[in-house]
Amino acid sequence: MPSSDQYPRKPRVVQSVAGAFHHFDLARQLHAQGHLERIYSSFNWGRLKREGLPRQLVSTFPFLHPALMLLGRFGVDLLSPAWRGWFLKNQLLFDRWVAGRIPPCDVVVAISGCGLLTGARVQQRGGRYVCDRGSSHIRFQDQILSEEYKLWGVVQDACDPRVIEREEAEYAQADAITVPSEFARRSFELMGIPRNKVKKFPYGVDLSRFIAINEPPKDRFEVLFIGQVNLRKGVPYLIKAFETFAHPNKRLRIVGSVANEIRPMLDRHLPDGVEILGALPQSELPGIMSASHVLVLPSIEEGLALVQGQALASGCPVIASTNTGGSDLFTDGVEGFEVPIRSAEAIADRLTQLADQPDLQKQMRAAGLERVKSIGGWGDYGREYLAFLKELTGA
Repeated sequence: MPSSDQYPRKPRVVQSVAGAFHHFDLARQLHAQGHLERIYSSFNWGRLKREGLPRQLVSTFPFLHPALMLLGRFGVDLLSPAWRGWFLKNQLLFDRWVAGRIPPCDVVVAISGCGLLTGARVQQRGGRYVCDRGSSHIRFQDQILSEEYKLWGVVQDACDPRVIEREEAEYAQADAITVPSEFARRSFELMGIPRNKVKKFPYGVDLSRFIAINEPPKDRFEVLFIGQVNLRKGVPYLIKAFETFAHPNKRLRIVGSVANEIRPMLDRHLPDGVEILGALPQSELPGIMSASHVLVLPSIEEGLALVQGQALASGCPVIASTNTGGSDLFTDGVEGFEVPIRSAEAIADRLTQLADQPDLQKQMRAAGLERVKSIGGWGDYGREYLAFLKELTGA
């Protein structure tokens, strides 16, 4: 009779995410390996069906979240204190809803903010709870963003105190915490979380979608920013750097929705050559990336910005702050440059270096394409994450 070692048990995995983020990239990999029991999301099926999972594996709680996102499209500042409470309410209701119906499983992977009750429910049944955090430690994030708001005279809490309390309870309760970058991992260590509790898994890149389909122009230097246009992303430092960057024919294109907190700054002074394009469909990003000489991401804080790997895969070198997780995707001086946070001068210096050395820009473009191939796509991410889940559950 075959031993159990010959037929190892497959851990049954449930995921829970408010929205989609990278969780559906992971879910596709888990499903392909036969481990995905179910994924819960606060988005509706109309938004999620493009994620490529069978309908029977996706459960939706589309009550508050889609309505909030719709309000955001009509210009409502969802980050204002008046609206933040609704996002917290969505997380609480979603967590309670999932906890009340989650099927038997060996492990639940819940995005931070949405797993306190669900994780406890799974642990009560003898399973494991993984808190997946896409950014730095919530208190670290609050501290650094609060500093940034004060610098720009914005009177607003960086993070809702109730969210901080809830997430720290999740960190304490979880059997493990997963993060996407060394920057994020260090933030947990700084906040006193044991090093062996935090596991790092850098995100993958969709190498079938993000490819180099254009060439940057030779008669103009193209700078690109993609992301939410706000203080957290360091946009004021990029604009200042672009203004001081001396070049006879330059353009900065800013792609993303504009937060109300930064609109007064943009209205007061926007240098010549800056174009704010608003949000664009993801299908248009490879074209605009590959037609740019460099993508700049001067964020004050984030876990691992996906646009960095997407830009490299599209043949666009990256200038990123040390707080973007970029060091897990590229080597400083090889595929791009790392700069300190809040340093417009450092950004301007690197822009000048790339503009003055076209061969360097081409070398970085080629190096970036090779690097993302070595990092791999979402398949590699899924395999590494699954190996961790097997170890965690003893499978």
